[in-house]
Amino acid sequence: MRYRFYTLDVFTDQLFGGNPLAVFPDAQGLTDGQMQNIAAEINYSETVFVLPPETAVGNFRLRIFTPKTELDFAGHPTIGAAYLLGLLQPPSPLVTTTWQLEEPVGLVPVTLHYDQGQLIQTELTVAQLPQTQGSAPSGQDLTLLLGLSIDQLQQGEYEAKAYSCGLPFLFIPLVDEEALNGISFNLAVWQDLLADQWAHCVYCLAPADPALGLLDNKLIHGRMFAPGLGIAEDPATGSGVAALGGYFGDRLEAPGQYHWQIEQGQALGRPSQLQLTVVKENQAITAVKVAGRSVLVSEGFMNLGN
Repeated sequence: MRYRFYTLDVFTDQLFGGNPLAVFPDAQGLTDGQMQNIAAEINYSETVFVLPPETAVGNFRLRIFTPKTELDFAGHPTIGAAYLLGLLQPPSPLVTTTWQLEEPVGLVPVTLHYDQGQLIQTELTVAQLPQTQGSAPSGQDLTLLLGLSIDQLQQGEYEAKAYSCGLPFLFIPLVDEEALNGISFNLAVWQDLLADQWAHCVYCLAPADPALGLLDNKLIHGRMFAPGLGIAEDPATGSGVAALGGYFGDRLEAPGQYHWQIEQGQALGRPSQLQLTVVKENQAITAVKVAGRSVLVSEGFMNLGN
């Protein structure tokens, strides 16, 4: 059998930027084991397999695999797969449209933004509002994990804490971009400290302007490390930015709609831009959205024998 696949760069409008993604738009007939083997063979952060919906309201069903495991939810695969499907099976007429994508975490609404008939970007709204649990390691342990000094970690209100919108992340705010760029991630410390924890993916972030409070920065720089998923470092992490909406949202006092741009991937030579929106009403987070652009890179076939 031959299965067609496409590759895209997600969270960028430039070829060879952002986070690479492979999408199989018609994955019917593939077994779980074949999907996992394909994801390991391609060896991108994630590979998406598109299947017919199983609910009356779903438009497509997505299964998302890292090289090591299947995920309940992931951002750049959702954003990128929706963009590809918008090219292959465009809505009619070509106007801004919202699809419901079935993922293990639940129905994920994704809006396809069109401008004069051209697909510009896709935006997901999380199916699971941010959750938090557990406590973070000590500051001293985190310095060993990251190869930094204690004064390079934010303290007080912005100390490390874990959040999830379907995939948990430990958020570690740093004082500035210099600290972020200076990370030397220690895999042995990660193994001892986080490998068996609820949040074993590590998302480090820093304000673009250290003179402002973290939330007052509209531009945030980030790096994400997920050895437990087979990802040494990720160029762009939509599920991480979604969960960051929980970290930020819990620290917002006034109701309203808040926006940030997250830049990630510079350390890997794959600059990425992610747009985060948090909606807060009556002291509660009511919506988290992540948006970005994608670029179609290639298409081909994978041969899986007879």
